[in-house]
Amino acid sequence: MADWEYPSTDSPTCMIKIDFTAEEIQHLNYERYHHPHPRVQRRMEVLYLKSQGLPHAQICQLCQISRPTLAKTLRLYQQGGIEGLKTLEYKGQSSSLNAHSDSVRAYFEQHPPRTSAEAQAVIEQLTGIKRSPTQIKAFLKRIGCRSRKVGYVPGKSSLPEKIEEQEQFRQTRLEPLLEEAQRQERLVFFVDAAHFVHRAYLGFLWCLRRIFIPSPSGRQRFNVLGALNAVTKEVTSITNHTYINSHSMCLLLAKLALLDPVIPISVILDNARYQKCQLVTDFAEIVDIELVYLPSYSPHLNLIERLWRFVRKECLYSKYYSDFHSFKGAIQQCIDQCNTEHKAKLTSLLSLKFQSFQKVNLLTV
Repeated sequence: MADWEYPSTDSPTCMIKIDFTAEEIQHLNYERYHHPHPRVQRRMEVLYLKSQGLPHAQICQLCQISRPTLAKTLRLYQQGGIEGLKTLEYKGQSSSLNAHSDSVRAYFEQHPPRTSAEAQAVIEQLTGIKRSPTQIKAFLKRIGCRSRKVGYVPGKSSLPEKIEEQEQFRQTRLEPLLEEAQRQERLVFFVDAAHFVHRAYLGFLWCLRRIFIPSPSGRQRFNVLGALNAVTKEVTSITNHTYINSHSMCLLLAKLALLDPVIPISVILDNARYQKCQLVTDFAEIVDIELVYLPSYSPHLNLIERLWRFVRKECLYSKYYSDFHSFKGAIQQCIDQCNTEHKAKLTSLLSLKFQSFQKVNLLTV
């Protein structure tokens, strides 16, 4: 350990007198341990020791600082208080890439890179400047880029006329129905089928070594035709191991018709052939259920699609089921607990807010 000299009696620090309030002392005591920057922590330590009446010589020894540094720290506090101690004068050397920020940003707005290595190559080609991947990541953050998951637009939903059709449906049909449901004047259900194949669903795990999941043959599947109540989030379903067809749909409508015969029932569903056939429309008329068909290529307007993603994430990804019976049981249990065990998780996920593609950035390359 280095030998630190005590300041002499004629040191300029001996002339610095500071009065501290109890609140300031408490603040200094907190910041000397909790501030994220070590240099600021040491400054706070110096002032805290000063507030405790320690002589300057002892402060220099305990904090391992020189007399000029002690004097500078005390004057910094006199001039700016605790906030003044947090200012760091060293700003580092300016990156030569900063001069190209606007041009690189404009290029990446039209041609976003997938990886930092790709960004590194493009930046070198545009500017002639080569930097390490770490420096490239820091530069990308400085110009406002972040690594974000890419969303997708179903089918022809990127066409302006299709976007307009979806917006018209949402505003004139979907939202009025949901408002009636929230006033308890109508029951509204979102209907769709999910086909869970008995196989390995790969995800992520915190583990010491990479883990492999045995995969079943994938020849068995658990089919669920579900109806999600837009308000209560309760799920009514028909299940089988073969196929979902028009007869399955009629069974589901019959179940829904028995729930509450007093107020009208509306079912929002896509244009699958087995849901739009003559058998289903005739049966819906018999049980007095309104069928509201979504515009084509509009799965984002069907609330139950989010539920199926949740079920896969909750009980299938990175989990192993040795037999079909346990696989099916885990799915059924997850669905049955939507309004109880999983209610807190699903409250925000199943909110009645729907994605709009009017103002999204579409990848054109």
